[in-house]
Amino acid sequence: MEPLPAWYLRRRAHYLPGNEVRLLKGGDELFPALIGAVNQARYEVWLTTYIFHHDESARAVAQALAAAAQRGVRVRVVVDGFGSLASIDDLRAWWAHSTVSLVVYRPLDRWWAWLQPEHLRRLHQKVAVVDDEVGFVGGINVIDDRVELHQGLQSTPRLDYAVQVRGPVVHPMVQAARAMWTRSAFGADWRDEISQLVRGPNGLRRARELMRSMRLTVRTPKSPWSPAPDRTEPSHPGAVEAAFLLRDNLRQRHSVQAALLQACGQARQEIDIVCPYFYPGRILRRALVRAAQRGVRVRLLLQGRPDYKIAALAASVLYRELLAGGVQIFEYEAAALHAKVVRVDERWATVGSSNLDPLSLLVNFEANLAIRDGAFLRQLSLALEADFLKARAVSDTPTSVGWSGALRRRAVAMLARLYLRLAGVRASY
Repeated sequence: MEPLPAWYLRRRAHYLPGNEVRLLKGGDELFPALIGAVNQARYEVWLTTYIFHHDESARAVAQALAAAAQRGVRVRVVVDGFGSLASIDDLRAWWAHSTVSLVVYRPLDRWWAWLQPEHLRRLHQKVAVVDDEVGFVGGINVIDDRVELHQGLQSTPRLDYAVQVRGPVVHPMVQAARAMWTRSAFGADWRDEISQLVRGPNGLRRARELMRSMRLTVRTPKSPWSPAPDRTEPSHPGAVEAAFLLRDNLRQRHSVQAALLQACGQARQEIDIVCPYFYPGRILRRALVRAAQRGVRVRLLLQGRPDYKIAALAASVLYRELLAGGVQIFEYEAAALHAKVVRVDERWATVGSSNLDPLSLLVNFEANLAIRDGAFLRQLSLALEADFLKARAVSDTPTSVGWSGALRRRAVAMLARLYLRLAGVRASY
């Protein structure tokens, strides 16, 4: 059995130094960078995404993947069976005469699949890795910025972010992409081996070898800011500390939320959260209110053009509680909002696929990159400040007051608990 990656067995974020990170805004910046990397690929490309659409931007990515495969690069793509339901046939047709290997995570091609509770757990991560050297992770699906699945073509691009990264943190990214491909293709991956680790005649020896490898290769910092608590000096390529945060339903069930809670607990000046689907649990809401009450400026940038009414209702029923606790709330109305970004001071940030709602935090497969670097944080701060300036400040909460507000809060809470129960999640939220 191939040794399990040591980073995966640790529940806390493992920060690796020596990375180069670039912020990408929207598919307008991501797709050219991704296509450029694929065009330079020598031997391997992995891509996992929730939506791989059939518009022209998506077709350009698909053509680059096909061209790479034609020159001998191994190309493996994983799409979610629900998110990409409308385009799977197009993808298969595009790659019918190439060696691109496409697999679908939990396909919904049979009517009874819609009745199986495990199909509520979806692949929501967006990860691409080329030659184990350059990786991409964020909230951007493979779909044009101006195409909305429910509203059609828009005049303004949606707000979304991703990051391009080079360095040691790419290694866990490719391991996670490979695991998702094997899980989707064969129904198992290296994570399923954990329960078998110490079984059999050589179990004790394997466990000891694994512990030695973890001590030798994994350094766990004492806090999200260590070993350099300020990191305000200008960075240079290869100087960024980053951690790949994978959320799954086994060892890494709470990795994203745990990293966020730790960062918010140590915030000194500012917390900015950009998130389209916002319905965090009680623990995270309390962390935000406590930060605001100790003088930290806490701002939320949420959807002003909601695509799902239930998502907008879920966020709005929390407005009164958060505003009363000192949290500032803004609604982004300039365009659709899809970004999932958190910035804490000029010390810590995360960009990825995870929303702050029950589906992302407890059910779906998600992937984020956590970054500790002053220069990157300042760049992100400028970008987010421009986004907040395009938003409307929320000052009152008419939908969460009185008996009607109480009914709304109760209805949303009941729906959230019902969904989690149907998905097999027993944890309180």
